Amino acid sequence: MKLGKRIGRIVGFALGAAVLVFVVVQAWFLLHIAYWTQVDPGRTSFMERRLDEMRARDPKARLDQRWVEYKRISTHLKRAVIAAEDAKFVDHEGFDWDGIQRALERNQKRGKVVAGGSTISQQLAKNLYLSPDRNPLRKVKEGVTAYRLEAALSKRRLMELYLNVAEFGPNLWGAEAASQFYFDRPATRMTPAQAASLAGSLPFPLSSNPAYRTGRMRWRRDLILRRMRGEAVEIPQEAEDETVPPPPVMEEIVVPDSL
Repeated sequence: MKLGKRIGRIVGFALGAAVLVFVVVQAWFLLHIAYWTQVDPGRTSFMERRLDEMRARDPKARLDQRWVEYKRISTHLKRAVIAAEDAKFVDHEGFDWDGIQRALERNQKRGKVVAGGSTISQQLAKNLYLSPDRNPLRKVKEGVTAYRLEAALSKRRLMELYLNVAEFGPNLWGAEAASQFYFDRPATRMTPAQAASLAGSLPFPLSSNPAYRTGRMRWRRDLILRRMRGEAVEIPQEAEDETVPPPPVMEEIVVPDSL
């Protein structure tokens, strides 16, 4: 009898501790996200991981990121990113269910994960808190975090954060660093073609960017430019590009400048 009571107390203590840890973690996330309504984040979890990889080869390696305000990022890039990555960005609450369904169908057809259907908010959540690993648990965490980000931040702030922490190439973080490196100009002066080139690199920035595999990037750039003009472009089924999720078809692109 005494043994049963002791076990019961141990189980009760363990459950109570688990609940307390859960509450503390959730409170930390909420406070952190609320903090970012006004304060710009430094290094993200994704950046830290990349930096560790670089410093394993070069202990003096540093990240190339230059934070700029929303108004100092070309509207062309905002439109290109929405065209390429998340057509329903200004309307959804963190999830594009049609995009998720399309991704599931593509993955089922290929027999492996080749598309994730992630929105800009989900990609931001992954960059801020998580890792590039592809597994079901990470996708669940990504979804929960994206929902919290959407609840706490405006669309304008979400886009500002995203364009400042997105990976655009080897050790290139954010629109300003990428624009200076690839085009030798500030992010505010990007042309539509340059913006489309950067947006086209987002699915696989280390292997597909304006400085690498230029033929494939020109194809991606031109496709995004046509979608920015409102064309309903069909995606050729080319083996080389099958793992790159195509931009969604759209009639009009709205950027959150006024939100």
